[in-house]
Amino acid sequence: MATNDFMWEAGERGFIAQCTDAAALDAAMQAGPVAAYIGFDCTADSLHVGSLVQIMLLRLLQRHGHRPVVLMGGGTTRIGDPSGRDESRQLLTDEQIAANMAGIQRVFEPFIRFGDGLEDGGISDAMMANNADWLDRLGYIDLLREVGPHFTINRMLSFDSVRLRLQREQPLTFLEFNYMILQSYDFRELNRRYGVQLQMGGSDQWGNIVAGCDLVRRTDGRTVFGLTTPLITTASGAKMGKTARGAVWLTADRVEPFEYWQFWRNTEDADVGRFLRLFTDAPLDEIARLEALSGAELNEAKKLLATEATALAHGRAAAEQAAETARRTFEGGEAADTLPAITVPPEQLAAGIPAFRLFVQAGLVASNGEARRLIRAGGARLNDAPITDETLIVTSMDLVNGALKLSAGRKQHRLVVAG
Repeated sequence: MATNDFMWEAGERGFIAQCTDAAALDAAMQAGPVAAYIGFDCTADSLHVGSLVQIMLLRLLQRHGHRPVVLMGGGTTRIGDPSGRDESRQLLTDEQIAANMAGIQRVFEPFIRFGDGLEDGGISDAMMANNADWLDRLGYIDLLREVGPHFTINRMLSFDSVRLRLQREQPLTFLEFNYMILQSYDFRELNRRYGVQLQMGGSDQWGNIVAGCDLVRRTDGRTVFGLTTPLITTASGAKMGKTARGAVWLTADRVEPFEYWQFWRNTEDADVGRFLRLFTDAPLDEIARLEALSGAELNEAKKLLATEATALAHGRAAAEQAAETARRTFEGGEAADTLPAITVPPEQLAAGIPAFRLFVQAGLVASNGEARRLIRAGGARLNDAPITDETLIVTSMDLVNGALKLSAGRKQHRLVVAG
């Protein structure tokens, strides 16, 4: 795949929100491979679907022969990124950050191919860096003298990450206020060490990214680029990657492949084409054909989305097993032929039903109290995924082909059909 097709395909797939100079970046990519990075702070031991746009953008970059650089925020996590937040993040210990970093590193392995570093391996082999390698050694006065003159308080106050917090009268600590400076320092350091020319990130990072481009230009006289992706929401306006059960994580120890498959299978009709472009490698002409389908045929496109997205995160075998399990359970196969079923009005599911009440309604337990105890004991499952929160609300978003599967223990099961 040609390196000079990246900007075109990234645009066609919906990855680009802003770019500091799209024409110049495209020209640089036509001239040869470009190294580009995205930073990920270590605030948890995994990443969730909310980070998947960034991961898929790195994957697309590598598919076009460019070099992805994953920057782990071992240093910046000690401060906390204020972008898009109304309150300060809880400060983590060095031990927690190290443990989270180890967990996050495995998220990327199914998506992009890593080499031994920028100097080794193939020209497009990805590398992983840790900004603690340089940030932890910085002297405070030296940093202020060298980098501080290139940042004005006036401009820093104009960026959304700062301005919105102040407008909402939420406190912004001096610690967080420095985050922009350190992220800019990261870009310069990666450019000096490895020739990284492009920083990418979500649209909430635009101010930080532009500040990094400016720092490299002012101190080193080099031209570098910034590119952001749009905020991804569903057609109904919901935040991408959130369900009633919480975040949809990318590792199997957090969210099992079958549950992950179901998340994508429940995509709203209006989102199928967009999500196929962003979250799979499916060819654009095939996606155009699929998104033009309707009714039962559109459901086949949703299954393809679910299987392809799951295959990227968990492997082809796990994805196909999840698809087959769903087919047997929900599409008139062996399980659907034998499981007793109840019918719930669609409007009731749309409004949401507490899981413990639904277990009573389905006849799996005799009382709300018994249902709560079943959930606390780990014996309740929804669509074969454990229910860990006794306050879980089940909605129509949890339906697979118009049905839910409830399980109490290993042997008691019910289908809940919307109708």
